[in-house]
Amino acid sequence: MRLSEIRDELGLEILLGSPECEITGAYTSDLLSDVMAHADEGDVLITIQAHNNTVAVASHVDAPAIIICNSRPIPESMTEAAQEHGIVLCRTELNQFQVSGIIYSALR
Repeated sequence: MRLSEIRDELGLEILLGSPECEITGAYTSDLLSDVMAHADEGDVLITIQAHNNTVAVASHVDAPAIIICNSRPIPESMTEAAQEHGIVLCRTELNQFQVSGIIYSALR
């Protein structure tokens, strides 16, 4: 599924990259070591962790996109890191539970 297919439902603000990226699943966590241990390639990362380490972890697990929840501010350094790694960076006012549910339903 392409992220663009659920863009409106998630109320996504695309900060960097194309919403046409392909996602095959999702992983929701704010504990980055948990993401490294359990996320699968193709999962979109759903989190409130808006910093460079999040981008590094997403790159490590081959996540095509990161969705930052609760309208958290995104530092410019995170945007620059996402651009360097080719990761789509999005933000939504929804919380992690809501985003996870919408993506889960869409993928089923």
